[in-house]
Amino acid sequence: MNNAGYNSFRLFKRSPLNLLRILFTQEPETLKCRLSFIVLLCSMTLAISPGAQTAPSAWKNLEKGLDVGIFQAPKKSAFGDSLIRILRADTASFSLRLLNASSKDQGKRWSVKDWANRNGLVAAINASMYQKDMMSSVSYMKIRKHTNNTWVSKDKTILAFDPDDKSLLPVRIIDRDCEDFDTLRKQYGTLVQSIRMVSCHGKNMWKQQKKMSSIAAIGLDQQDRILFIHVRSPYTTHDLINMLLELPIGLKQAMYVEGGADAQLYINTGNEEHEFIGSYSTGSREHDENNYSRPIPNVLGLVRLEK
Repeated sequence: MNNAGYNSFRLFKRSPLNLLRILFTQEPETLKCRLSFIVLLCSMTLAISPGAQTAPSAWKNLEKGLDVGIFQAPKKSAFGDSLIRILRADTASFSLRLLNASSKDQGKRWSVKDWANRNGLVAAINASMYQKDMMSSVSYMKIRKHTNNTWVSKDKTILAFDPDDKSLLPVRIIDRDCEDFDTLRKQYGTLVQSIRMVSCHGKNMWKQQKKMSSIAAIGLDQQDRILFIHVRSPYTTHDLINMLLELPIGLKQAMYVEGGADAQLYINTGNEEHEFIGSYSTGSREHDENNYSRPIPNVLGLVRLEK
């Protein structure tokens, strides 16, 4: 850097009033050099400003209608990589399928990976939390030919798919505060009840708490695409919901399906395979060391639609 440039850098750090006073008392050649250097510095500042450019897309296309996104969580976790992994599926290319160990055609619990590979699923995730009998969902769960749990709990959200009429949405999350569940339940063949995370009004419905865990969740975006969400690094559910709403994923609604070491997401397109498993849970497994995919009784999977 020449003397004029070095002195211009010093000028750039002065107050605007002093800068103007000094600039207009310079010789023409020196003034020209200093003005050029200041313009260059301004351009560099704008170029590296966080708000001056659009962040590159975190989505990677796996095949038509299927994308995986890996997002750095806005808030760093005390454990792990602080990454939020999301699989996004277009209902024009994929349908959902619920599988239960309690049904006669299954009869056994498997890891999410094994559920997927044994049943030809492109991807799978926990369908819900389960009871001490290791088979029954904690709330209402049914498919057309099998009911896993008949009890409709107080939980506000029900994932509904396999509609009776093709004019209906292929997949929806029914919010009992906004919609008539008693009517809608008659229009869909598969129903899975669980805990509401994001309401029909786009609000975080989970109160803050001390408990942190790995989390699996299911959501819909503003285009009604299916979202399978998995976060290994532990967060409170309240904090995770806030971060999901902050991310550029267009989240419309979401429901909680599992936490801790049981939370799993598996993807296998034939060309790519990914398995994500949980670990941390406050009060039981307070570590990030789990590498075992635990057998679970109920999963939701993605199936390619035949063209």
